[in-house]
Amino acid sequence: MNMASERIGRLVAVTGAHAIILLDADDAFSVAEESCPEIGTLLKVDTAATITLALVSALSSPTPSLDNQAQEMRIVEVEFIGELPKDDHGNPKSFRRGVSSYPGLGNIVSRASQAELAMAYASDEDTSIRIGHIQQDVSIPAMVKIDELLGKHFAVLGTTGTGKSCAVALILRRILEKNPKAHILLLDVHREYASSFKEYAEVIQPQNMSLPFWMLNFEEFVEILIGNQPNREQDVEILRELVPLAKTRYAANTRRDKVPTLRSRDGSDAINLGVDTPVPYRASDLMGLIDEHLGKLELKGELAPYKRLKARLETMTRDPRYAFMFGHMTISDNMAEVVGRIFRIPVNDKPITVIELGGLPSEVINVCVSVLARMAFDFALWSQGRVPITFVCEEAHRYVPADKSSGFEPTKRAISRIAKEGRKYGVSLAIITQRPAELDPTILSQCNTVFSMRLTNERDQEILKAGISDAAASLLEFMPTMGTGEAVTFGEGVSLPTRIKFDLLPRHALPKSSTASFTRNWSIDVPDEGFLDAIVARWRMQSYDIGYVDSAPEAADFNPETGEVAERAAETPPEVAPGAPAAAQPIAQAPQPVAAPAPVRAPTPVMSPSPVTSPPPAMSPSPATAPAVPATTASVRAPSLAGSGSSLLKKPLDISGMAIGQSAPAQPSAPAQASAPAQPDANDMQARRAPPPAAITAAAALSKDTGLGALLQKLRS
Repeated sequence: MNMASERIGRLVAVTGAHAIILLDADDAFSVAEESCPEIGTLLKVDTAATITLALVSALSSPTPSLDNQAQEMRIVEVEFIGELPKDDHGNPKSFRRGVSSYPGLGNIVSRASQAELAMAYASDEDTSIRIGHIQQDVSIPAMVKIDELLGKHFAVLGTTGTGKSCAVALILRRILEKNPKAHILLLDVHREYASSFKEYAEVIQPQNMSLPFWMLNFEEFVEILIGNQPNREQDVEILRELVPLAKTRYAANTRRDKVPTLRSRDGSDAINLGVDTPVPYRASDLMGLIDEHLGKLELKGELAPYKRLKARLETMTRDPRYAFMFGHMTISDNMAEVVGRIFRIPVNDKPITVIELGGLPSEVINVCVSVLARMAFDFALWSQGRVPITFVCEEAHRYVPADKSSGFEPTKRAISRIAKEGRKYGVSLAIITQRPAELDPTILSQCNTVFSMRLTNERDQEILKAGISDAAASLLEFMPTMGTGEAVTFGEGVSLPTRIKFDLLPRHALPKSSTASFTRNWSIDVPDEGFLDAIVARWRMQSYDIGYVDSAPEAADFNPETGEVAERAAETPPEVAPGAPAAAQPIAQAPQPVAAPAPVRAPTPVMSPSPVTSPPPAMSPSPATAPAVPATTASVRAPSLAGSGSSLLKKPLDISGMAIGQSAPAQPSAPAQASAPAQPDANDMQARRAPPPAAITAAAALSKDTGLGALLQKLRS
């Protein structure tokens, strides 16, 4: 029986936004369980001018009886959340929040019909996305308004194992399907989202990341180079004096080379170079300045800080883990290229950048997040909001903790600035965390749309309840008992506070966040000793490039009761982004070999004596911004660590990928990007091996029709 619009009772008390309903006797003692409303059910009160909608917040029986057959008084507490105004013919129009005409005592209360539910939860299909269905009626889709969701920030909260990563992947994929020219930056701490956005993502890993050290501001550079060591004040003051001198020395050299990238707005060659000005300078110049001070006689008793700085700088420039910052042999002004790759300008059918932070040194992750967040805000500021950016911060409680003594202060300031001021300039913030109580409450309070999945910790629940409206407070009572993939959502991005069930992602789009299967993995043994060799090599090199092929069955295919492995069906091919070419390849894919490759020159060893004097290693630029690499520049492969015949090694050690990094090549022209590169001859391959001069690289950065060169001049001046 359809009970969507039947009468259930009448109003007996109205106090502002709250009301009490006395259930009818027939409905109160009905045997059918579905006849009594549940918490979160949407009810209606039909008046002459409007249809007022109310959300059930509590159920009670004030005078319970021991006799099951005796009549009891049963009441329902509701909260008014909005109304459907009526036209001249009495037909309901579109939903609006708030109540203009309150119902009176004795008014009849009924269940909202399916049509009324659809009107209440309706959204404009052109600017909204479906993420699931509402719990009250599976036929009513749960829609999210994209502009309200992103324009005023959003948060996804939930205990680990509740489907939080799948929910984030689903929301972002639906946004990308609707907006293929988006600009999204996702910080992936656990390396789980690359598989969810295969056809959409530019995946940046430590091996192919380029974030030059000179793009750090002074506070971030001090954190990298000095840290929290004792007596750091003297070291900081020395750096504060020497860094502008190193920048001035580089600027003087570029003026002699007639590179027009460091000119001021009035066309003169002078530019105000401060400690925070994002202009290039060489680590070798900084070490040269330190050596000059070490040679001064008047500093004989104060040489210890200079020696510490020089030793630390030399160590970092030789450490392959910091190659993405200090590994560029030829310093050039490639800031426009770095910014364009990170924020997808131009998009090139890759509207989202997934930055995998899992392979970075732990002491540098906070600094990288600080740089990226600051760059996102500064770019939006100086572009005047012409290119809106969404900054997705996974495990946000690590970067903006509630404890004032924890975390990295520049990271807190950078993310807080986006949360407080980013809306004005087109920078949206997405916060994902499993511990809201450990997150800075200022950040969470700026998120105007919240998806709250299961939260069992009382402190987390209290933090969330303190910052929401009364209309959604009753729904949060479900938080400790909700199932996987369920959430309570409220805020600007949804029409009404409601409990929803997220749609399921296809198999190929699932993030790598599934819980480990102990019964599956403990039912088999690792037969090959190469497994341990590969793990030890990965451990020592701090790189995920060295791995093994896991021949064990998938958790979903293994039956722990029978111990049998089901036959796996063919994988569903990944979806293709709208308008994307059929031949598009993932950004991190290695170059394809060509027939009859020429002899390969051995690259520079990993521990090179100096990043300035060593020859540059082979390059493997991104297909989105550089031409294809010929076979002569392919990576040199070392012998397998597990010996011949190992079935567990995924691929041999890539020496050139873990050596000191390389400079980015010049940007090719548009026709060259659209068509496949021709087969290079010997002269062409020899020319490609040589790194481009700084002047050519800087001029190419300015000649791009993205306008990033002019934008960077505003930032620097």
